[in-house]
Amino acid sequence: MAKGYWIARVDVENDEAYAKYRSLNAVAFAKYGAKFLVRGGEYKLARGEGRKHNVVLEFKDEETARACYASPEYQEAVKHLSAAGKSDLVIIGGYEGPQPGE
Repeated sequence: MAKGYWIARVDVENDEAYAKYRSLNAVAFAKYGAKFLVRGGEYKLARGEGRKHNVVLEFKDEETARACYASPEYQEAVKHLSAAGKSDLVIIGGYEGPQPGE
């Protein structure tokens, strides 16, 4: 079974609201076994439009990733995200098919 992922991009404009969001999202992430693969940091925008902060979270599967998003714990956190700035989130399943060169 393929893992599930959240790919998030955020332009933080209100540090206080973002800090509140992060403190609350930690409850949902712990409950659903989320693992940070990317959490901010410097990056090179190779093409398109970027945001200031990029995050990739891994879950045991896509169903769990979707359940985390829909959970009351995460929905409480997300109330603060719109006040923090602009954001995008993609929830997607991993890929387990053939790889280049195989």
